[in-house]
Amino acid sequence: MKIILDAMGGDNAPAAPVLGALQAVKDFGAQITLVGKVEKILEVMRENGYTDLPEGLEIANAEEIVDMHDDPARVIQRKKDSSMVVGLKLLAEGQGDAMVSAGSTGALLTGATLLVKRVKGIRRAAMGPVMPNKAGGKTVILDCGANAECTPEFLLQFGIVGSLYAKKYLNVATPKVGLLNIGTEDTKGTDLQKQAHALLTDAAAQGLINFVGNVEARDVPLGAVDVVVCDGFAGNVLLKSIEGTAMFMGSLMKHKIFKRNIFSALGYLFCKPGVDEVMKMMDYREIGGTQFLGIKKPVIKAHGSSDALAFRNAVRQAMSAAESDISAELEQALSMIKESSDD
Repeated sequence: MKIILDAMGGDNAPAAPVLGALQAVKDFGAQITLVGKVEKILEVMRENGYTDLPEGLEIANAEEIVDMHDDPARVIQRKKDSSMVVGLKLLAEGQGDAMVSAGSTGALLTGATLLVKRVKGIRRAAMGPVMPNKAGGKTVILDCGANAECTPEFLLQFGIVGSLYAKKYLNVATPKVGLLNIGTEDTKGTDLQKQAHALLTDAAAQGLINFVGNVEARDVPLGAVDVVVCDGFAGNVLLKSIEGTAMFMGSLMKHKIFKRNIFSALGYLFCKPGVDEVMKMMDYREIGGTQFLGIKKPVIKAHGSSDALAFRNAVRQAMSAAESDISAELEQALSMIKESSDD
């Protein structure tokens, strides 16, 4: 298995991607192709004591860099020799099994859609981050930002994609799928939610998903469902609200409880392992990134500020995604939906 890694994407490139790749090769036995300016990549390696490429690591040269201000729709034409575009072309040509990049989200999604292509029948690829929940499992949220405006059909497909992803990647036998809404009643929400609810209900009747109805935002981190379906605008607000709340609570515990006096500080010493474990669960660096679901081959979007640890774990995530490929099953499920609508 070979993972393509954009060595020039992200705020900390090329150092973070290169060091993350080196760690992934060592820890996971990964085969990685670093894409970017060869001399820049080698310079980082030399600065960290590497005189030769370790086994499992190779470099594909690309002289241009996709800037965060570049127009996503024109990157493929205007920056054909960028690390992102070259990497996506290698993936599309079968020279890799998955790709990781911390570059521009819009450019990466557009490039993945045009070069790697969507699974047959998919209208829009969606970003599907995985969040830990109180129930001890994980919850897939999609979409969380790729599609701010959606149709009911998009949300139906997100439910099918998310359900298959939870089965294959999270090992949930029968994932519970919920539609994000302002109430649990099926009459709540705008026309988008009402129409999507009807489509998801029909899909459940066909046995394609285990749709359990509407779910409120507060129930998502509690583990009410395994998959949350929503438009990209609402999903992004939900995701960042959860992240912000976790950061706030962590800071609150640290400054208002554990640093109150000498006794609370001593208590922290006993609680520290548990607190560290909880904070690790919420640390984006431990997760790695977010997969674009609906693309024929796994494309992982790492956080723009990813450090070496985040890239290491993004490679691990890419390897798991490639092993748990859902493309064939997804295409089959979508064909069943189409046949039903044609009837």
